[in-house]
Amino acid sequence: MDTGILLLGAVLAVTIILFVGEWVRIDMVAIMASLSLAWLGLISPVEAFSGFASNAVIAMVAVMILGYGIERTGVTSRIANAIIRHAGTSDQRVVATTSVTVGLLSSVLQNIGSAALFLPAVRRIGKQTRIPVSRLMMPMGFAAILGGSITMIGSSPLIVLNDLLRQSDAAPFSLFAVTPIGVPLLVAGVLLFAFAGDRILPRKDEEVKKTSVAEIWGIDHPLRTATITPSSPLVGKTREEAFFKIRYGLDLLAIRSLREITVAPSRATRLAEGQELAFIGPEEGFSKFIRESGCIPPGPESRFKDILDGEGYGFAELIVRPKASLIGKTMREVGFRQLFSIEPIVHQRGETETRADFSHMPLAAGDVIVAFGAWDTLRLLAGHKDLLLLTHPEGDAVRHGMAHLAVLIFAASLALTMTGVLLSLALLTGAAAMVISGVLTIDEAYRAIEWKTIALIAGLIPLGIAMEKTGAAALIAGALIGGLGGAHPLVIMSAVAVLATALSLVISNVAATVLLVPLVMIAGAGTGVDPRALALLVAVCASNSFILPTHQVNALLMGPGGYSTRDFIRAGSVMTVIFIGIAVTLIYLLIA
Repeated sequence: MDTGILLLGAVLAVTIILFVGEWVRIDMVAIMASLSLAWLGLISPVEAFSGFASNAVIAMVAVMILGYGIERTGVTSRIANAIIRHAGTSDQRVVATTSVTVGLLSSVLQNIGSAALFLPAVRRIGKQTRIPVSRLMMPMGFAAILGGSITMIGSSPLIVLNDLLRQSDAAPFSLFAVTPIGVPLLVAGVLLFAFAGDRILPRKDEEVKKTSVAEIWGIDHPLRTATITPSSPLVGKTREEAFFKIRYGLDLLAIRSLREITVAPSRATRLAEGQELAFIGPEEGFSKFIRESGCIPPGPESRFKDILDGEGYGFAELIVRPKASLIGKTMREVGFRQLFSIEPIVHQRGETETRADFSHMPLAAGDVIVAFGAWDTLRLLAGHKDLLLLTHPEGDAVRHGMAHLAVLIFAASLALTMTGVLLSLALLTGAAAMVISGVLTIDEAYRAIEWKTIALIAGLIPLGIAMEKTGAAALIAGALIGGLGGAHPLVIMSAVAVLATALSLVISNVAATVLLVPLVMIAGAGTGVDPRALALLVAVCASNSFILPTHQVNALLMGPGGYSTRDFIRAGSVMTVIFIGIAVTLIYLLIA
């Protein structure tokens, strides 16, 4: 056997051992593997670093930026709220709903794009339902990969397959030829996590959320909204005259008139027909308010509630500075709401805490105020001369006005990939458009990139190059296929499925498809198995990449989900066996 193949085998074995053992961070392991290949002379130095400029890595950088743009404009909150309204807070229903949605989307879009779109939404769902994000990310990612097998344009291997068939003078497959195989695969993945998720998915300790300011102060009431009707006695009154706090124990956080939202409306703000009011407070107080005011609570969907419940607003603790100009003055006198655009909820001086109306109390140095407002507004108070921000804002401001533009850019980027434009070029163009259009700043775009994931994939790509360059991949494929003569068609197909799966873990799924399809076409002609069936099996199983986080989607979700390599081995090994069983059986029955 060639020395280069032996050296490559040694590097590959050490890499897998370190991956599984987790003694060294996996991104560092990947970089060490690429450097080792270069020092051993198996690949050139340029090839060792080529992963950082590869189509896969550039595409991943781009989708991270695109996904963050979608998140910063509030779109993901709307997606999350829609899923929660449909599925409730049951982890089984949430997992099933999310997985089916992502899987179907992946049938017509690149799976990396579908995963990037739903990644921030899944984070949001986990936060709202208190389901650990590690219970949601992996099922969603697996569904994105599985959904790519529903149509012939859902994944890169299936797209490449028809080109390879034409080159071999074989008939290409129609758009939905693979649908009878892809749909059962997706259904199997959804059912696996719905019924066996408790046994194969991890529960990460680090996913325990820090106690929020609202929870610390006992003001973590659900946000409730109501619309003022023409006959309501509130029409024409000012906020001060409505006595929300005194009569009902409710804090008015914001008012929405048409599309304009006013946070912390002043006491002189006049209430009018059609305005939507947002409160926090006890449920019995809100029920009494609805009965007496004639206001109408919203239906199951309230855009106003979704906005305030989203990532852009929250609670923070502030303290009056020792030499503040506010000392000795009441909030009423200084026009606190108008001055700071935040709604004061709780006041504490020493051991005395006040939750009723404290607008008439003179402020003193050291007074603590718990207030509600936009994160950007609260963040500005960090350097204010009168108030000191005690708690770091728990989120970032959301640019709701740019939501449609962000969705348009994201959709246009994905649409470009369907026209034949290179994936990385299409997605990076969209990422640049996010910055140029003002949806994101350039600094936010850089912060959106998960560099650990980028280093992992960039370091593994040279392994695939070495597999092809040394002839190791061709040797393995040729030896296995050459030894299948006279075997039963199911044995041959199972061996091809396992080979395609194994190669896709160490080289790109497209490279595995390009390498194996010509070989199985020849093998099929000599063994009596339909060559097109074997070719389709290769392209389908080239996406059977669940055991290791080497697939783009798995790598993308590894950091946000807090997963280890062992987590992928535990859940991915089960999914891999099910995948092979379904793919082999259905292709044998329907096509072979």
